[in-house]
Formats: sequence, structure tokens, C-alpha cells
Amino acid sequence: MSGDAPGANDYVWQQIRDGRAPSADAVDGIADRDAVRLGSDGVARLRRDLRGEVLGAGPLEPLLADPAVTDVLVNGVDGVWVDRGEGLRPVPVRFADPDSVRRLAVRLATLAGQRLDDASPWVDGLLPGGVRLHGILPPLVADGAHLSLRIPRRTSPDLAALEQWGMVDGPLARVLGAVVTRRVSFVITGGTGSGKTTLLGAMLRAVGPEERIVLVEDTRELAVEHPHVVRLQGRAANVEGRGEVTLTTLVRQSLRMRPDRLVIGEVRGAEVREMLSALNTGHEGGASTLHANAIADVPARFEALGALAGLPTDAVHAQLASALDVVIHLGRREGRRTVREVGVVVREGGARLAEVVPALGPGGRELAGWPALSALLGPLEGTPAGATARVAEDDGAPP
Repeated sequence: MSGDAPGANDYVWQQIRDGRAPSADAVDGIADRDAVRLGSDGVARLRRDLRGEVLGAGPLEPLLADPAVTDVLVNGVDGVWVDRGEGLRPVPVRFADPDSVRRLAVRLATLAGQRLDDASPWVDGLLPGGVRLHGILPPLVADGAHLSLRIPRRTSPDLAALEQWGMVDGPLARVLGAVVTRRVSFVITGGTGSGKTTLLGAMLRAVGPEERIVLVEDTRELAVEHPHVVRLQGRAANVEGRGEVTLTTLVRQSLRMRPDRLVIGEVRGAEVREMLSALNTGHEGGASTLHANAIADVPARFEALGALAGLPTDAVHAQLASALDVVIHLGRREGRRTVREVGVVVREGGARLAEVVPALGPGGRELAGWPALSALLGPLEGTPAGATARVAEDDGAPP
């Protein structure tokens, strides 16, 4: 804390120990105490510095303000890493000692309305402004507290912008746009940080302005530029273990809110039962994201999630085959996020088991599932019309 404000550090930390997030008025009041000595310009500088240290992220504040940064990771005293869309890179930001990292972690947790101490050594919350915070303390990690900050996009790019960025090429962009406009239900898959939320936001921009999007998220991350979006957000239990609102509950509530499009930011638990049920009862064009290593793994992931909801395997496959149409898989190539494949959900040999068949690759490469995907979407200008390639020819080939 700045030496220009004697006692400010003690004052702020007493608020934090009392479980209260320091307010902007309180911080400004600290600076105003020295108005006579510092003058108006000095007070303004002190207010800015104090706000950064007390209400912001201290030395991380410039990184969070950088519009290109999507993730900031603090590995205790070992260094700080950021992702600007091309993979993680170290930055010259250092903490003097483990105590300084811990103080920042505890203060950010307080700003998120959460508790972080030896009795509750990890936190998952939302900072003012929408930055998602995860923090964990020693001895669960070594060399100081570790922080993971996920920064939401301030604006949502459209598919044309993603094409310019190299995330998707022209033929794939046209197919993805058609998936939305033809009201085809889809899920976007990939690993952590692969761009699932960015792509989902871009695709939702293509939803007609007359449609009502009801968006359900555990933590608000998805930026959607659309005139009619209703947001539902889950809530963690308080320190007494009460007050939790789960995604399962929110999905049930969303179905009573007349959604034209039901969107679940990420399906990762028992809410999969309500999601599949909704998509099977006339809610066309629904969407979600899902962690998966490849499109072929999607049925198995839904089996595992369905088990959390008490659904037997055959019931999961039966609902999956009729509720979900398209799977879009993202990955990284040389640090860049790209759409690797688009797949189509089909019933395996007429049986009740559902599988995802690759249909289209980068550059418009037709794969085995292209006829089924083409039948779903109808004729599309600028998409390939050549013979279907064998999937075996693409096995192991980079996009």
C-alpha cells in the first residue's frame, strides 16, 4: 500500500478481517485525509493508486485492463503468466514474498464475496466487473497462493471476426452460421481455454432479434450481443453451507420463462438431464459447451454426466440422439484456437446408441458425416460439393 496514506493498510485489512469488502467511498476517504498536504493532483493520483491496490488487482491491474488478455495465472512467487490468444506467456510481474501473494488472494476473495483462509483454502468466485477468480492457498500448493483469473470479453465477436482471427475459415463459418439460423441444436467441445465460450457468443449473435435467449451459467462468462437475452446465474453456498442454487434448478426455472433458445454456458453435471429433456420437448436451436478431447468422446461424456443425474446409459443415448444434432470441436494449433471439426449426431446402425460422426474439417474437407449434416442444413452457398472423403484418410492429420 502506498506510503502516502499512513494507516490505510491497517484500516483496509481490518475491514477484510471483519468480512467486509472495502468500498470506493472508504478508499477515497483515505486519500482525502491528505488533501491539504498533497493538493488536488496528488489526491487524484493517490485515489487511483489506492483503488488499484484495494478495489482492483494491485500489480495485476494493468494485465486485467489489457483487452487482448483472456487469462492471468499467478504461480505463487514463481511468476505470472498471461494468455493473449496465442498460448500462455510469462510476464515481468513479480511478488516479493509468499505473504504478498496471499494478501492479494485474500483481498480478491473478499471482493468476490467469498472467504479464503486456512479453514477454506480455496475459492471460486466472481469479481466486480465479471472477472472469474479461482484461488488456492498453501499447503495445497507450494511457494505461495496461486490465482487463476479468467477475463470475460467486453464485446462478443461475430463469426466474420473469428474468420479474420483465423479461428474459423470461410466454409466452416458458413456452416456454423447455418447451424444457428436453421435452429439446429449444438454443443461446442474442447479443452480449457480452447475458445468454446468465444465461439458460442459469436454464434449466438446470428440468432434473430425476435427470438428470446435464456442463458444459464454457473458463473457469468458468456458475452452475447443480442437484444433479448435473459441471464440466470448459479449461486454457491454461503459459509454456513446454505443458499446454493445449482444449474439443475436454474435449467428447470428457465423452461418456465418461455425461451426460444435455451443456452447452458457449460454442461458439467446433473443438469444434463433437464437440458436433454428440454431439447426433446420442442426447444429447438439450444446450445451448450462441454469439456471433451474429441467429438468421438462426446457420447461417453454425456454417459458420465447422465450417471450423475441417475440416468441409465440407454436413456442417455436415446435422448442424445434425438435432442442434439451437431458437435463443434475446438483445439489449439501452434497456440492458436481453431475449429478442428464439425460432427453430426447419428444413431449407430439404427441401434439406440448415439455416436458423433465427423462431417466437416477445416478448408471445407468433407468427411463421412457430411451427407447427414448437409441433410440437416440444406443447400449452403460456398460449401463443398465434391465426393465425401474417407475418415481414415484424415486420421492423425493436423487441420
